[in-house]
Amino acid sequence: MEFVILAVVIALVAVGVAGYLVVSGRRTKQLPPPEAPSATPTVTAPPAEPHIGEEAETPREGARRTIEEVDLPTAEEILEEPTAVEDPVMAAPPAPEIEVPEPTAGRLVRLRARLARSQNSLGKGLLTLLSREHLDEDTWEEIEDTLLTADVGVTPTQELVERLRERVKVLGTRTPDELRALLREELLTLLGDYDRTVKTESGMDTPGVVMVVGVNGTGKTTTTGKLARVLVADGRSVVLGAADTFRAAAADQLQTWGERVGARTVRGPEAGDPASVAYDAVKEGIAEGADVVLIDTAGRLHTKTGLMDELGKVKRVVEKHGPLDEVLLVLDATTGQNGLVQARVFAEVVDITGIVLTKLDGTAKGGIVVAVQRELGVPVKLVGLGEGPDDLAPFEPDAFVDALIGD
Repeated sequence: MEFVILAVVIALVAVGVAGYLVVSGRRTKQLPPPEAPSATPTVTAPPAEPHIGEEAETPREGARRTIEEVDLPTAEEILEEPTAVEDPVMAAPPAPEIEVPEPTAGRLVRLRARLARSQNSLGKGLLTLLSREHLDEDTWEEIEDTLLTADVGVTPTQELVERLRERVKVLGTRTPDELRALLREELLTLLGDYDRTVKTESGMDTPGVVMVVGVNGTGKTTTTGKLARVLVADGRSVVLGAADTFRAAAADQLQTWGERVGARTVRGPEAGDPASVAYDAVKEGIAEGADVVLIDTAGRLHTKTGLMDELGKVKRVVEKHGPLDEVLLVLDATTGQNGLVQARVFAEVVDITGIVLTKLDGTAKGGIVVAVQRELGVPVKLVGLGEGPDDLAPFEPDAFVDALIGD
């Protein structure tokens, strides 16, 4: 009996094992064969970098791309010559456009309308007084006051009044045209017969050297730049020396003037030695074969001793190359007698050879031309009649007097 039970159990176990093997075989047959490994590697694109305010994007399914899908350069593109890209830092700025200044011939005549604004205090006032039927002592005192108010100066005023009194007495009856001719002649006599040529030729194989001096604020650097335009307009080549190293931006200002007409500017470090800059400017002028070297100097008047030492050194250093041909003193015509005080100081420091009167339009009193010439014994050679770049003109006594007394 026990044997029968054991046989039944063994049979049941055998049936169960056989059933499991049949089921497993069926499952194995239903599974697909394993995929052979691809010979082509895959490239996974990196996730896009999130922008500010955005959340990082979660990589999505299917973001993997094969290498054929990646946009790689071809061999021809790799060998192609790269396109040159201009470096914005190293690129040279465009050259400034060179201007053509107005010719200097007849400049004062063209600008006489501006100069004529000051005739009310001198020319017309004198003609009105001289036209009175009876010229008594009171009238002559008024004539004298008119001349003094116009900054003619005491001694020149006395001389002019005495000559006018004598000639009017001899003339007798006076028509307006006769009075105008008389006054014109006497004013021309008062201005004197000077050589007003700006000396810009050395007479040697070196450039002519012109040194420009004056107090800061009179338009000294601007006058130097305008003088460069005058010379360029007359066909001369110019080198500028920025020897005013103590005033901020003076060298930049002068260089801007030079670039407008194609004149090179020699400059040094700020607060550097002015004499060294002047020396280098003349040296460069010689090397370039320039016609003229213009040197702008400092105009500090804190102490006359310091100014004398500084300008004296500049003069000595420049003369190592050759003689200094011209020393121009720039004066503001609107300062009147104060300008004469400045003129005296500079005349003690350097040998002034010519005067430049700036701002001789509108508010200026024309008599300052007479006074400053008498004070220094040197002629007015140039006058500035406005803010325009070509408003610097050679001084012409005839045109000046005609502007004062009118047509």
